[in-house]
Amino acid sequence: MNKVTVADLVREVSLEVVAQEDALNNQITEQMLSRPGMELTGVTEYFHDSASKRVQIIGTKEWLYLQKLTPELRKERCKILFISNTPVIIFSKNFEVPVEMIELANEHHVPILRSTKETTVLHTSISNYLEEALSPVQSLHGVLVDVNGIGVCIIGKSSIGKSETALELINRGHQLIADDRVDIFEKEPGLVVGRAPELLRQFIEIRGIGIINVVEMFGARAYRHKKRITLIVELEDWNNEKIYNRIGLADETMKLFNTEITKITIPVRPGRSIASLIEVAAMNHRLKVMGYNAAEAFTNQLNEFIRSKSNEA
Repeated sequence: MNKVTVADLVREVSLEVVAQEDALNNQITEQMLSRPGMELTGVTEYFHDSASKRVQIIGTKEWLYLQKLTPELRKERCKILFISNTPVIIFSKNFEVPVEMIELANEHHVPILRSTKETTVLHTSISNYLEEALSPVQSLHGVLVDVNGIGVCIIGKSSIGKSETALELINRGHQLIADDRVDIFEKEPGLVVGRAPELLRQFIEIRGIGIINVVEMFGARAYRHKKRITLIVELEDWNNEKIYNRIGLADETMKLFNTEITKITIPVRPGRSIASLIEVAAMNHRLKVMGYNAAEAFTNQLNEFIRSKSNEA
């Protein structure tokens, strides 16, 4: 399990610390968030389960309800949020934090944060960050490139030409996500996202030249932080004894986490423009997703031609 602290959340979502700055090392272990409206009314039977371990969001409805309570009752109702395993409580829309909650925060070492964002926007920002930060991560040896909106992960043995192919694609206007190592995580079943390790972001290694920064060399348009992987391209040395896919009726796949990703194999030999082939593969994959399969269209046309000739005979 990846570790995320309240301090990480403060930095990534731009939050203000209202109380208990010393408790920012509290760990966040749950991706789900909680809006404790029922708990503030006194219904607490289910709060001691996983909900108590979640980030607690105080939005407009919760805040307005708290304003209607007497200070004594407000403190009593809010106590449940602090005596459990709550890592942090966050107020949206720059709401004023009740004094009673600050007192409870200091007593139980639970940080209180505040944001100027609307509640739904804040909820989405935090949820997206935790979803990515807490998801299990695997690493692939390869290169991830955005080719006309298609996330293409190029794999293959070392020195086969993955980085050189990516450089050619970048030179043609496409975007680099990661070179050499691709960190991948599954946001949800069927949706695998890749990114570069923090140390390697924006960099690509070209044998004979060295390390280059694609943003400095090609501009900001040459790089993006992360991308959904929808196509895997494996480069391998040309093998005259191997039968390669020449029509494309049967799709090969590769499993990443619980998701099957379409995979094609491109044999490499002098004279073949691998970058051009990957561009075509990406566009062909997009057409398949849109419902058009050139291999099926060709096969149907061929079968129709054979039937017409048979009828003539």
